[in-house]
Amino acid sequence: MRAALVALLCLLLLLMPVASHAQTASPVTAAAIVEDNRAQIEKPSRQTIGPVIAALAASGDPQAVMILQAWANRGLGLRKSDGAFVLLSEAPEGYALRGLDGSDAGTAPRAEITELRPNAGVRGIIANALVQFQLSDPDRARRAEALTTIARDPAPELLTPLRASIEAETDPALRAQKDRLNRLLTLRFDPDAAARIAAIESFSGDLGLDLRAALNPLLATTRRAAPEGAAFDGNIARTLEPGDDLTETEAYDSLVAAGLAPPRLTTAELKASLAANIVDGAVAGIPLADLNTQAARNRAYTALEVAGTVPVAATDEEVTQIVASHQFVETYAEPDPAITTAAQEVLAGIEIKLGAMQTADLALDALSLASIYFLAAIGLAITFGVMRVINMAHGEFIMMGAYTGYVVQLFIPNYTLSLIVALPLAFLVTFAAGVAMERLVIRHLYKRPLETLLATFGISIALQQLAKNIFGTQARPLTSPAWLDGALTFNDIVSISYIRVGIFVLAILFLMVFLWLMKRTRLGLEVRAVTQNPSMAASMGINPDRINMLTFGLGSGIAGIAGIAIGLFAKVTSELGNDYIVQSFMTVVVGGVGNIWGTLAGALMIGTLQKGIEWFNPSNTLAAQTYMILFIILFIQFRPRGIIALKGRAAGD
Repeated sequence: MRAALVALLCLLLLLMPVASHAQTASPVTAAAIVEDNRAQIEKPSRQTIGPVIAALAASGDPQAVMILQAWANRGLGLRKSDGAFVLLSEAPEGYALRGLDGSDAGTAPRAEITELRPNAGVRGIIANALVQFQLSDPDRARRAEALTTIARDPAPELLTPLRASIEAETDPALRAQKDRLNRLLTLRFDPDAAARIAAIESFSGDLGLDLRAALNPLLATTRRAAPEGAAFDGNIARTLEPGDDLTETEAYDSLVAAGLAPPRLTTAELKASLAANIVDGAVAGIPLADLNTQAARNRAYTALEVAGTVPVAATDEEVTQIVASHQFVETYAEPDPAITTAAQEVLAGIEIKLGAMQTADLALDALSLASIYFLAAIGLAITFGVMRVINMAHGEFIMMGAYTGYVVQLFIPNYTLSLIVALPLAFLVTFAAGVAMERLVIRHLYKRPLETLLATFGISIALQQLAKNIFGTQARPLTSPAWLDGALTFNDIVSISYIRVGIFVLAILFLMVFLWLMKRTRLGLEVRAVTQNPSMAASMGINPDRINMLTFGLGSGIAGIAGIAIGLFAKVTSELGNDYIVQSFMTVVVGGVGNIWGTLAGALMIGTLQKGIEWFNPSNTLAAQTYMILFIILFIQFRPRGIIALKGRAAGD
């Protein structure tokens, strides 16, 4: 017994150096991996290079990152003199060289070096391998770039390094982004079904596009077929009924693709096969005279099939029979029913919320458009609604205001300051133009609507031509300040540009100013007096001509300010007014002539109606405007005085 113990101890002593050597053996270096896979690295293929790059990434050698980065950036090369791999950097005499271990390898002329230039596919694999190192890089920009790479091209092998980097992340925004990406990758790639379901449920109500992009592949379906009564494996989404869920042609094509049925026999193939097998005036024993029906020709072809003369193919009757003898289903790409059920429930909730958000976004668009129409029509509400003057040149006052803003920006490059200067200046320019137009033309045509319409239409054409002569036919820029760039974003669905928010605020501001002017000032009192009864107002010492002049100038001045607002997002051309004159008149008429609240209601109605029609037919905005005009014509038939009609003596004038 003692001898046996001594022998055992001796054996252990002999084995100890071997074990110690095995434990202290150095790990495989990145340089060794590169040398062992020289042929694949020199001529890489996306289909075969993956394991080599994965081995480099998993080596634990700090030089692996440097080698991969250099390779991706065409900084890896071969020295022709000895075939050694070297890392390259630009130098005056050619290249500065370093060995794969990072040591200095001198310099070399360009002719001495063969650059390794991986294609885009290989560079993509390298980028994915580098992600796990970049996730914990001290440079925040590199970490953000790594997260962008993962989001763009998610892969199962990225899940583990991503999770490992979350706890050490110090930037709150990047930590939140990592946590979201972790859940997105978990719901797709985690081997634990419970973890995947928990990740899916954590996104309940989330409207992110990245979430829908991650869930939709789980619910992707494949059409499958099998003989009647056979059992399907996999996660069945639904059973398909030929004739209801798919056509007979689609059902049979799926059978042919699955190898469960022969190809369909076409008419041309049938005729060619029968003609090629005519023997003694018959085909397969059937006289040619009897082949005058489709059924007879099909029988002849079937007989040729049995004889092996022609390839097997299905006639129309056989197609129907074969389809009837098979069953069809759609199966999910995801085999676990619990996961697809969770994904469906989350997506159903998202669809409900998405519909509500799309409705809210459509309402914001409608409100924005209504603000534009109201701003364009508020001046017309004064000249047409109060003075009963049909001013077809109102759109040109809008155009004049927009060009005023453009000219101001030519002299004042600061867009905020130019906007502050342009708003009152546009009012003064168009106010003066409106006063001149009223004094020279309009005051001679009061209570003569047809002549007023023709005269202002002629002035409209003249102003357009004058603008073309001065500014040319090319659209001119009216640039908004930087603080109006971008959009007010609530989520991925609901957003509105800051310019439109500004126009909405401007419209509300002008509504308040107009109400204050008409209700709280002497000018407003005199305007209302002249509107209701000019003769009585004149007998009270009010000059109707002066009030008409100021009122027309005020309406024109407001149109000029509207031109500044509209020009910030629309093209500034001589035809700018044409795009809004029709809507402005419709806004005033539909809302109720002579009532500012009616103008507001008309703008809301027309803006909502136009956006609603565009939602049903988004590819044809011209059709939307046509339908809107037809609706308004019908509306006026039933309510000719508009939404909010004037009452009393003024209503009958």
